[in-house]
Amino acid sequence: MSKKKEKKAPVVLEQIAILDFAAEAKCIAKVNDEVIFVQGAVAPGDIADLRILKSKKSFKQAQAINIQPLSKHRTDVACSHFGICGGCKWQHVSYEAQTAFKAQQVKDNLTRIAKVKLPEFQPILGSEETYYYRNKLEFTFSCARWLTEDEIGKEDLGSMNALGFHVPGRFDKILPVNHCYLQPDPSNAIRNGVRDFADANDISYYELKNQQEGALRNLIIRNTVTNEWMVTVQFAYATEEEIQKVMEYLKSTFPMITSLNYVVNQKGNDTFHDLEVVCYHGKPFMVETMEDLKFQIGPKSFFQTNAKQALKLYQLVREYADLQGNENVYDLYTGTGTIGLFLAKHASKVVGLEYVEMAVEDARINAELNGIKNATFFAGDMKKVLTEEFIAIHGAPDVIITDPPRAGMDLDVVNQILAVKPKKIVYVSCNPATQARDLALLDVAYEVDVVHPVDMFPQTHHVENIVRLKLRA
Repeated sequence: MSKKKEKKAPVVLEQIAILDFAAEAKCIAKVNDEVIFVQGAVAPGDIADLRILKSKKSFKQAQAINIQPLSKHRTDVACSHFGICGGCKWQHVSYEAQTAFKAQQVKDNLTRIAKVKLPEFQPILGSEETYYYRNKLEFTFSCARWLTEDEIGKEDLGSMNALGFHVPGRFDKILPVNHCYLQPDPSNAIRNGVRDFADANDISYYELKNQQEGALRNLIIRNTVTNEWMVTVQFAYATEEEIQKVMEYLKSTFPMITSLNYVVNQKGNDTFHDLEVVCYHGKPFMVETMEDLKFQIGPKSFFQTNAKQALKLYQLVREYADLQGNENVYDLYTGTGTIGLFLAKHASKVVGLEYVEMAVEDARINAELNGIKNATFFAGDMKKVLTEEFIAIHGAPDVIITDPPRAGMDLDVVNQILAVKPKKIVYVSCNPATQARDLALLDVAYEVDVVHPVDMFPQTHHVENIVRLKLRA
């Protein structure tokens, strides 16, 4: 009989100094000139023991334990869920330090990856609101909640139901959330109210592993700066009576909800773009306002989750586009058309292109809602839509606005831009690394004359960046 291999005890390096911030909310330490990327609630200046998770040829990955909090960048943590919930990994870092590192992250990526001539960077635009800034949160119901270290091994665990967020790396474990600092009230009251009502009425929570039982699956809460509220409940295996009970509870208890909806979803994932959404009470949409523009947001619509900071971002894009009123503007990866519509009254024509058909439908609705007649929107794979034939029909662009997903622009799109040579490109990115790669490709014809980082997501490592490129003389 073969003997079972004993698990090796993890390697722990003791009393290691944390040197600097790194990408993806990690920090850097060094031992014998070997780089260690450290995860956990540490900041430069802290001392910690490091439990090695992975060893590569050129670096190691480690978890910080037994932290001695000595960093000058530290600040008090607001949330009781910090350290388990993966949503706000930088709450322990002062906002000044957060924005300084984000600006440095942009600079490092553009310098090391793009390797193009760069101007002096504009100071990063910080967010006035560092908590309660999100306008959308999605919570998951589960009948198998996350267990704390103190609970593991105990027999009497009480209720195993949870309504909250996925624990990082675990699709099947949900952390019960009592108070979330990301969305303003009454978001917390709505979530906790639904949880208490379900528990009091024995309405079951979804089984995330077998996906074959449980009435309540998902809760989405959205709001606007004008204080409209949308709540969408996803049910799985609920009876009509259970659906009616939950929806009536929400309707009667939270009169501020202007759009109350539900969907029955028994699929293997939480997406409901292909499912019918029932408007139970109020309007089937909300309306967000930005300057003199209105944007209709339905349960399936995408919209920037920090609306106040998004407005400032769009204002900067408009400033850097510097339109004179006679330009043909192409808005690539337009989403629901927010930037394109924001620029339309300053341009002769706006042509928006987007992969997601549903987003394009929203863009067209919002153009009509605002009486904008010089903006047209098209759906399809960007590299297949943006062809010589398309450009011949709609006219060559004088200015291109591009706001691609994290992967950056497709090579065919970059090549098409180089072929039509617009005078100006304003490139908005949520990933400075892929933006830098694209800038290197565009360098054959364009020079960068503006770099302006924008913080859309305080308490996280994410950063947006605006770059303006001008055609070389």
